[in-house]
Amino acid sequence: MTGSTGARLAVAVWALTRVALLLCVTKVITLPGPDVTSDVSVIYHGWSEVLKTGTFPQSDVTWQYPPLAALAVLSPALLPFLDYASAFYVLAFVCDLLVLGLLLYAGRGDGRWPAGAWVWVAGVPLLGTTAYARYDVMVTAVAVAALLAGLRHPRVLGVLAAVGALLKVWPALILAGTARGRQTRLAWTAAAVTAAGLLAVCTLAMPGALAFLGFQRDRGTEVESLGALVFHVARQFGWQGRVELHYGSMEFLGPHVPLVSTLALGLSVLAFGWLLLWRLRAREFGVSTPADAAFTAVLLFTTTSRVISPQYMLWLVGLAAVCLVFRDSRMVLPAGLVLVATGVTQWEFPLGFVHVVTSDATGVTLMFLRNGLLVAATLIACRRLWRQTVTGAAREGGPAARSGLGRAAEPVAS
Repeated sequence: MTGSTGARLAVAVWALTRVALLLCVTKVITLPGPDVTSDVSVIYHGWSEVLKTGTFPQSDVTWQYPPLAALAVLSPALLPFLDYASAFYVLAFVCDLLVLGLLLYAGRGDGRWPAGAWVWVAGVPLLGTTAYARYDVMVTAVAVAALLAGLRHPRVLGVLAAVGALLKVWPALILAGTARGRQTRLAWTAAAVTAAGLLAVCTLAMPGALAFLGFQRDRGTEVESLGALVFHVARQFGWQGRVELHYGSMEFLGPHVPLVSTLALGLSVLAFGWLLLWRLRAREFGVSTPADAAFTAVLLFTTTSRVISPQYMLWLVGLAAVCLVFRDSRMVLPAGLVLVATGVTQWEFPLGFVHVVTSDATGVTLMFLRNGLLVAATLIACRRLWRQTVTGAAREGGPAARSGLGRAAEPVAS
């Protein structure tokens, strides 16, 4: 199969699956389980009305997003001829198409292949309607664009990483794998300056820009998180707790929940410590290292989070797709595990969410399977990133290893 034929096939499969998604979110096709579109038609729409008054929804504990999230929530106004929800879905569709185009373009040339585009083509429908019923597809598009632009333009990487971080925090992690030296200085400086400037503008322009920090701090253990497995099992032995809607998601409330939430935060601190140690020890930065490191970093913090909402899988699918643009990426197996976990995620939410909430045998099995796949993907990604950039580089004993300086696989153009 030639490259052009493969690209046309990818576009065709993408179009078919995305039309199906649009039919589902617009309720032409109705799926079992909770209505995932209410977040757009009710919550997002309500937030947009508050934002139009010149203030952030600072009295709403479900507003847990950085200030630039307001742009995503207000974006349906770009299509005034459609109702709010329909306009949002169209814009999600456009962002989805943008990611596909970026991946297909990046997958051409020596050392590249179209596997990344296929990961995206398959991964989004595996998540189901949630992919278009949250603004995470927009954030993921920014992160994908940042990583691919960063191959030659580290300043652009920094600017887009900052924009992404002020949309939903996690894109700040895509800076973890920039090559040492000039690339890191340019990217990190651009990110810091952009983030500081945008944050100052948002804070001065509208009250409540930082209200999300308190709401995030007070969240507990969500029923789909890794820590929640403790309580899913404990309920089988008479644990006297409950599941309630709390801070915008279904969380466990009751004895020992604060302890498990604290332990989850501790795991996230350990994850940050490992990432910092890797950054200090890494010697060889190849062309795929920024994407591999970003994927690994987001895996670490997603898996250890107190909350693993279904849409988080979209972040991992997007980053896995960027990794697999490069033939020398070592993330093929972790990417495959993420795709399987994404399919299981749709199975548990929305299709089988009642089983998860009640912690019956089906629900517990689904949560152990999904979270087990994430843990496996995380550990394998960490091991492979370490071996490729630390152990392998030291064993080769090349100039980069001896001097401790990373090398950029592509020239810096800005």
